[in-house]
Amino acid sequence: MHEQILGILKKVSGKNTVPDDDESLFDSGYLDSFALTDMVSALESEFGIKVPDADLSPRKFDSVSRIEKYVASKV
Repeated sequence: MHEQILGILKKVSGKNTVPDDDESLFDSGYLDSFALTDMVSALESEFGIKVPDADLSPRKFDSVSRIEKYVASKV
């Protein structure tokens, strides 16, 4: 799951590098509010989950660790 999330992040951010697992994806420039929706759509497709609109908060998807925990709770 970790590698899949990193792959999605690279694709959505357009960057070839990956942040530390606990680094803020928004503060470091990997994601912005527009890229968040692309990231969530890709996560839904990749893992067969549905992210409700109420969960579309940058705080829930602020780091690779948080994304991994979120996805794990949905699969």
